[in-house]
Amino acid sequence: MTLDLPSIAVFAFAVALLGLSKGGLAGMGMMAMPLLLLVMPPPVAAGLMLPILMTQDALTIWIYRGKWDVWNLKILIPGAIVGIAIGLVSFAVMPERVLLFVLGAVTFAFALRGLLAGKAPARVPHPAIGVFLGAVSGFTSTILHQGGPPFQIYMLPQRLPRDVFIGTTVIFFWAINLMKLPGFIALGQLTQHNLMIALVAAPWALFMTWVGSKIARRIEVERFYVIIHWLLLLVGVKLLADALL
Repeated sequence: MTLDLPSIAVFAFAVALLGLSKGGLAGMGMMAMPLLLLVMPPPVAAGLMLPILMTQDALTIWIYRGKWDVWNLKILIPGAIVGIAIGLVSFAVMPERVLLFVLGAVTFAFALRGLLAGKAPARVPHPAIGVFLGAVSGFTSTILHQGGPPFQIYMLPQRLPRDVFIGTTVIFFWAINLMKLPGFIALGQLTQHNLMIALVAAPWALFMTWVGSKIARRIEVERFYVIIHWLLLLVGVKLLADALL
C-alpha cells in the first residue's frame, strides 16, 4: 500500500465503514473492499482487512456480550467450516464475476421480497437451510469478504430482538475470521506489513465500531429491520454491478 494522502484517506474511510457495519449497521461495510481495491491489489486488500475485522470483532463481542442465539450458531458455524475450506482451496481459481452475480441476484431478490412483504410473521427456516447458508457465508467471506448476505437471508426472517440479531452476527463472523486466519497465513496474505498497518489503524477501527453500536442501539426494532433490508438491497445492487460492469 502506497502511503500517500489519497490512499490513506481511502483506507481510513473503508475502515470507518467496516466499523459501522461491525457495530450493528450490517451492510455498511459492503463498500470497504471495493474502496481498498482502488489503492491496492486484491490479495493485499484481503490480507489487510482480516486483522482489522478481527480487531473490531473483539470490541463488538464485548459490547454485545451474552446477547447471541446459541441455537443458530450451532447450525451456522459447522456449515461455515465447510465453506471456508472450499474457499481457501479455490481462492485462486474461482471466477469472481460469476460468484458476485449469483450472490447479488439472490441478495437483491431476498431484500426486495422482505421490503414488499412488510411486517411478516417471524419464522425459523429449516436447520438444513441454515447449514447450507452458513457454508455459503463461509465461502463468500473467504473469497470476497462478503459473508453477510447469506447469513442475513437465514437470520432476518426470524425477527430476533435487535441486540440478539447483532450479537449473533458478531459471534458468527468472529468465528469465521478466526477460522480463516491459518489459511490466510498459509497463502501468504497476512504479512508483517499488513499487521503493522492494522495496528496503526486499530484505534480508528475501534472508535468507528463503537459509533456504529451507538447508532444501532438508538434505532427502534421495527425500523432497524427495515433499514437492514434496504442496506441488503443496496448490497445486492452493488454485487450485481460489480459482476456486470
